[in-house]
Amino acid sequence: MPHESAPLNVIDVEANCWDGQPPPGSVNEIIEIGLTVVDVAARRRVSRHRVLVRPAWSTVSDFRGWDEYDRRQFARQSRADGVAYPFGCPTERTHTDAKVVFAAAYGLRGKPGMDHALRIAGLPLEGRHRRGEDDVWNIAALVLDLVGRRAWPVVAAIVKGAGLERCHILRGR
Repeated sequence: MPHESAPLNVIDVEANCWDGQPPPGSVNEIIEIGLTVVDVAARRRVSRHRVLVRPAWSTVSDFRGWDEYDRRQFARQSRADGVAYPFGCPTERTHTDAKVVFAAAYGLRGKPGMDHALRIAGLPLEGRHRRGEDDVWNIAALVLDLVGRRAWPVVAAIVKGAGLERCHILRGR
């Protein structure tokens, strides 16, 4: 399988959000980034990291999750701050929605939350739910479960050529 030994960065964000509409002048912003590095070939989680982010426009509120929301929030906030999307281009091709892959691998109609997915996979919840560093550690365990089931798209690679950067996902099954 090509590039199977490449490390995989599993990322989860926590953002301020509200039950209903945000207060006037407030916007949804990333407040915590959790990162776990996975050695796919060794089938193990290598390291875990936590970055707290001070919101620029709003106050910190409660809760958030492990899905397509994370990619969209990174892209949205990158545009708002006038900085490049940190994970390559285009955003849809350098991001894999773990919920979608999990639901397909387990033959589910809906996409379960992280804690429910752990129960389905027979894995323990480690740490505190809704804390980015702990959530991403648990999501990485789910990714490794999917790798073991040969359901995870193995490598996302950025290929440079002719002065242009093109993004490709190499899907090994």
